[in-house]
Amino acid sequence: MKFHKEGYTSLIIVIVTGIVLIWFSNFFGNKLLIYLSYIISLFLIIVVIQFFRNPIRILKLDENSIISPADGKVVVIENVFEPEYLKTNCIQISIFMSPTNVHINRNPVSGIVSFFKYHPGKFLVAWHPKSSTENERTTIAIKTAKGEEILMRQIAGALARRIVWYCKENDLVKQTNEFGFIKFGSRVDLYLPLTSKINVQLNQIVKGGISEIAFLS
Repeated sequence: MKFHKEGYTSLIIVIVTGIVLIWFSNFFGNKLLIYLSYIISLFLIIVVIQFFRNPIRILKLDENSIISPADGKVVVIENVFEPEYLKTNCIQISIFMSPTNVHINRNPVSGIVSFFKYHPGKFLVAWHPKSSTENERTTIAIKTAKGEEILMRQIAGALARRIVWYCKENDLVKQTNEFGFIKFGSRVDLYLPLTSKINVQLNQIVKGGISEIAFLS
């Protein structure tokens, strides 16, 4: 188990807050306050460490598979029209990431980043129907060596207040490598070709870089 680089600032803030809290409780000399300050400080440190954990995994590489870009629960599987970039009918698969999930985002396929755009927006709960179009989000499309394009969106939720991405247009990306991180609860949407063979079901728990979401035709 490793600690993700995106968590260092949050960890420092929590540690400094804990030190100040413990100092104040010792200043007043109240034993109950001292015990509480230690408990609260330890709790906050544990929460940050578990949220920004980066577990060591044997990642799955398969050019014919679409690998899960995130840990979480499959909350949407439906045919939709994607209006922003693909402008065609697709299969949408949405993965909800709770605060207890690993929040690293990974490339579902290898290829070239053919489109990227960041959208500022609202912070509706991640399972809200309008979160895909109204929340803060990124849109990223990857074109595979065979010419298929896979589109994905990082969507901020009610708790998520920062989306991080590590890619831009024309970048060459590798399947399962990190492309971003979303802090404190969020969602990732995938838009797949209609010819894809779906390999997951609603409410199924998936793991980023491991679970096979679908197979390309």
